[in-house]
Amino acid sequence: MCVALVAVVASVSGLNVAQQALAADLDASQSQLLWIINGYTLALAALLMPVGAIGDRWGRKPVLMVGLVGFSLTNLASSFATEPNVLIALRVLAGVSAAMVMPVTLSVITTSFPREEQAKAIGTWAGFAGAGGIIGLFASAAIIDNATWPWVFALPIALAAVSFTLTAAFVPHSVEHTEAGFDIAGSLLSVLAVGGLVLAFHEGPERGWTDALTLAALAAGLLGTLAFVLVELRRDHPLVDVRVFALRGLAAGSVNLFVVFAVMFSLFLVLVQYLQAVLGYSALRAASGLLPMAAIMMPLSTIAPTIAERMGFRRTLVMGMLLLAGGLVLFAALADPTGGYMSVFPAILVLGAGVGLAMSPSTAAITSSLPEEKQGVASALNDTVREMGGAVGIALIGSVLNSAYRSNIEPIAGSLPPQVAKPVASGIGSALAVAGQMGADGKAVVAASRQAFVDGMTPALYLGAAVALAAAIFTALRGPKTAAEAEPRLHLSDHSEMAGAEVHNTVTAPIDADGG
Repeated sequence: MCVALVAVVASVSGLNVAQQALAADLDASQSQLLWIINGYTLALAALLMPVGAIGDRWGRKPVLMVGLVGFSLTNLASSFATEPNVLIALRVLAGVSAAMVMPVTLSVITTSFPREEQAKAIGTWAGFAGAGGIIGLFASAAIIDNATWPWVFALPIALAAVSFTLTAAFVPHSVEHTEAGFDIAGSLLSVLAVGGLVLAFHEGPERGWTDALTLAALAAGLLGTLAFVLVELRRDHPLVDVRVFALRGLAAGSVNLFVVFAVMFSLFLVLVQYLQAVLGYSALRAASGLLPMAAIMMPLSTIAPTIAERMGFRRTLVMGMLLLAGGLVLFAALADPTGGYMSVFPAILVLGAGVGLAMSPSTAAITSSLPEEKQGVASALNDTVREMGGAVGIALIGSVLNSAYRSNIEPIAGSLPPQVAKPVASGIGSALAVAGQMGADGKAVVAASRQAFVDGMTPALYLGAAVALAAAIFTALRGPKTAAEAEPRLHLSDHSEMAGAEVHNTVTAPIDADGG
């Protein structure tokens, strides 16, 4: 399952390092480049909920295998694309296939592993979900440094092929048996709600928050969300019983997971730019700078459920959020244009610890709040929270960073000729490109733009820290105290679970712990 998960998550971040090569080879505009990246995540996020429900009803294994085949074929076709619009369409189709893979990887774990092993398995899954983005960045950067951009698609294809083989051999067939009809209205409204909001947060920082497309997407997302809640409250068999959000475990898990991915995805954006534009690292060296975070995050995520059992769910999540907030403040304090990587290394380790400690207990709380026959939907809900958090975090933190940079660079840009001032004020990447053409005069522009970026990071990172601190306070006040309260399904006795089940979930074979 973790192999398939990494293939999907790595595809979110992998193409970021190939943007320059795509622009040159395909003659893609900046808008087209953004859609090559965002088209995938938009389709993935929008379809998670209905596809998760389809997996519950039609069988998780067949949906996963069809998704892996579609994912491989669309990535293979993408490597032969010669037009940017063709690549955009293929990336959207890859996102559709990824939506068939991502929620099922978790629901297979929560329905097939023995209950006493599920917490550890969920922790491992969460660790790979968090580190997959870093793995994608690193592998893609290594490929770009040594080959052409189409080879970036080789990684997800290879991972999907391995996962398909392991799934066919080891993953059991599991399916929900129910006479209730499929919630078509809820499914369509969930696509509108999530798709509209993700599109708005993707387009807002680029087009502006008053742009017609941004406002239309935001309105569609908000109205879709309202309609979804109203429709689901009236249905006997809803896609998601929205009343479950009143459960303290689900509420705390969702808030913390949203914040973790908002901070983590925006941190990737800030840290990679800091390492490349400020410290002058190559794409591969910059991606390597994130590996220590993954090295801390993955093992800690695996043992975090055990820590939550012993210390308490509330204490574990609060500690994770406080580490996250502290790491962001520490990063803001240590970052310096002349300080080098080691100056921010302690902050990177603290941030990895915070993410690892908070991520897997939050995931377990979300999936455990819904019954076994709804684990596809529960997993999709978990993944939707992640994707929404990432989109909001990048939009919010990125907007603050860009605004602060423009404000800081204005005194320098105002003294430059108009044809130079505009790119210098637009962003540090453009500023460095223009400075490289100015000869000796460009050195002052380089120094000023780097300092303006570092100074602009401070309010952006402080904002992220404030959000993490707010999540810690919310969890301290409203979060369940123990893991048993937060994860009711994992702590039920076999007898009570069987007595309370109205719908049976059939698993036809035992699962191998190493399979898939």
